[in-house]
Amino acid sequence: MQAVIAIPGLTALIGKQKTTERLMRPIAGVPLLKRIILTASRAGATNILLLFPEALDYALPQNLFQEVFQHGSRIRVIHSDNFNPRDSSSWEKLEAYLNDQFLWIPWNWVTTKQFLTNLPLLTMISVDWAGPAHISLREVIRDHPTSTLPCPERNGVRVASPESVARAERFLVAHSGKVLDGIHTSFNRRLCRPFVRLLSNTSITPNAVTFGGVLISVLSAIAFAHGGYLDSVLGALLFYIAGLLDEMDGMLARIKFAESPRGTWLEGIADGLSYLLLFGGITIGLSHQYGMPATLMGILLLVGAICALVTTSLQRRRATTADRPNEYLGRMYQLLDKDSGNWISRVVRRLQAFVRRGILVHYIVIFTLVGALPLIFFLATLGAHLTWILTLYFNRRFFAQSFYTRATPL
Repeated sequence: MQAVIAIPGLTALIGKQKTTERLMRPIAGVPLLKRIILTASRAGATNILLLFPEALDYALPQNLFQEVFQHGSRIRVIHSDNFNPRDSSSWEKLEAYLNDQFLWIPWNWVTTKQFLTNLPLLTMISVDWAGPAHISLREVIRDHPTSTLPCPERNGVRVASPESVARAERFLVAHSGKVLDGIHTSFNRRLCRPFVRLLSNTSITPNAVTFGGVLISVLSAIAFAHGGYLDSVLGALLFYIAGLLDEMDGMLARIKFAESPRGTWLEGIADGLSYLLLFGGITIGLSHQYGMPATLMGILLLVGAICALVTTSLQRRRATTADRPNEYLGRMYQLLDKDSGNWISRVVRRLQAFVRRGILVHYIVIFTLVGALPLIFFLATLGAHLTWILTLYFNRRFFAQSFYTRATPL
């Protein structure tokens, strides 16, 4: 897919300095021009045509081309001072560079890759040039798959003033979740929004937020280890806060284009460590009340949790490519849906959402408040062992053939 982004010739009206300030205005910590280009790249634009006034070449960030290339895209800069999308002659001059279909993205339109990928296909004469569009240079076939996709009502924000910067940042934070988010995770993300917006304008990285979540998990485990009711409630609330930080690191990474395979694996390890700390603290706390049976149950739970962490890490490697481990859940959901004829896959697909951390943090708080911590302790033990057993089952069912294919020498 090709994307076309045109920078207007503003230098004659407001001067080079102010034009540069507009282009480089930070939106959630990322310069505006860089955000527009990287959003197009994330939306699948492998070829980006940037129409840029010659006088502003120096305003292009030095590392921008390299960053876009790392996302699998390339930029072609064409000097144009008087490009007008509503003027057919402007497009005629670009005819040699245009693909049959391309994305039109206004230079100051802040949006998300989800919206850009869902744009319906339009002809040149039916485009509203004030916003993004998916354009065909030929007649549109009405039953084209992309022409039937619904468009979100709130598709972005045009940045033209300090007030619109604030609206754009709120828009980005509100749409920084995932398509697979359920009601519990969406609720958690709403609580995180003000803090994510604040952090996005600082130098704090998503990995730093991840480590902060682990630190709070340590405090939660210490509180649970004391064994008293109020201590356990404090531990549950701290674990909930750690869960919110787990949501925030992903939201912040998506907003600041800081997603990376290393960050995804770090987040997975941090999640596993948080659970081990939680279960360790609960084991020590319950052993004060129930003695050796609680200790043995805790050991059984920790063994199951470690096995689940190891097997799911193996499954993540098999289910995704090395550069996209963040697509693990989506990939597994697709495989389970395709395998719905198998009753085990069907049941697991229905129950999958209930074992995600965004939901479990709610369970931990509720069960602790009602004094049913031993019950969730037992359910967690059962769930941990079912997780690694089922993971091994699906590894064999879905990935055994591909594994042996890779292992066979040529």
